[in-house]
Amino acid sequence: MQRHTLILDQPFFLEAGGQLPRLEVAYHTSPRAYRPGDRVIWICHALTASSDAEDWWPGLVGPGKEFDTERDYVVCVNILGSPYGSSGPSSVDPATGKPWLLRFPELTIRDFVRTSILVRKHLGIESIDLLAGASTGGFQVLEWCVMEPDVIRRAAIIATDARVTPYLTAYDTAQRMALEADPSFREASDIQGGKDGLRCARAIAMISYRSYDGYNNTQPEPDADTLYAARCASYQRYQGKKLADRFDAYSYASLIHACESNNLGRGRGGVEAALASIHARCAVVCIDSDSLFPPQAMRPLAAAIPGAAYHEIASRFGHDGFLLENEQLSTIFTSLCKS
Repeated sequence: MQRHTLILDQPFFLEAGGQLPRLEVAYHTSPRAYRPGDRVIWICHALTASSDAEDWWPGLVGPGKEFDTERDYVVCVNILGSPYGSSGPSSVDPATGKPWLLRFPELTIRDFVRTSILVRKHLGIESIDLLAGASTGGFQVLEWCVMEPDVIRRAAIIATDARVTPYLTAYDTAQRMALEADPSFREASDIQGGKDGLRCARAIAMISYRSYDGYNNTQPEPDADTLYAARCASYQRYQGKKLADRFDAYSYASLIHACESNNLGRGRGGVEAALASIHARCAVVCIDSDSLFPPQAMRPLAAAIPGAAYHEIASRFGHDGFLLENEQLSTIFTSLCKS
């Protein structure tokens, strides 16, 4: 996919009341210009991914794959607050010439979607044939289906919900507490602050992304006589370091706070009324081992969207199954695109 940046040299007003004096939005597209009549596939990425969907969803995105970047016009926008090119805590505040860090204004899911709509209009796209997203990306898909009901023709709503739950908020709060416990995060003197807190926060998040069977099948102790369990402990530390090496703590804090704004029904008469306003043909996809968005949460979500089809895929990998169960997802996407 090819990287681009949309720059608006004018204030961008945010839902929570703040504003950005200048807006930058990074995005990736198929490596050619959009042509009217192209089938448009728009992907909304999850929390710490980038707009390069071919990089983090390689089983589904790319030449000859389900989302074919040569046949289709594929687009993915980097969300605000991310360190991968869009305006966020790691970008420079024009008023100070330094990174925003903790001074960056609060974001919401609706702010993410509004920037995607700016990119859509910039590209001259009037209709999206398939809008797909999982997790935080799914929050965006639902919002966009309500914000522009006549633009979205089909939507794949994966491992997500229409309103943040206390369970997800508990995980997010634990991660924010880990960041705040790092003195260098609170000091906010440079972009490297909070790395220890970020490693800890990611280790907490990993537990929510995986499942009982997933951990027990992939991280067992190799020696039956092990005195202290060490393999999974090492894995958790590795995952924390892996994120800290590519992300910054201030962007992470901003994004998990934005997740807590997820409430499709805010100002719309409630969640059910908002879901009932969706015009797109929707596939609601649940992962059977997902503890963050389990079947008991996603079945009612599907039932509340007019004409939506509910699909439940099998995976031992929990929430992260949306990154791994490519064959099952591809079958669902193919069926949805034919409907």
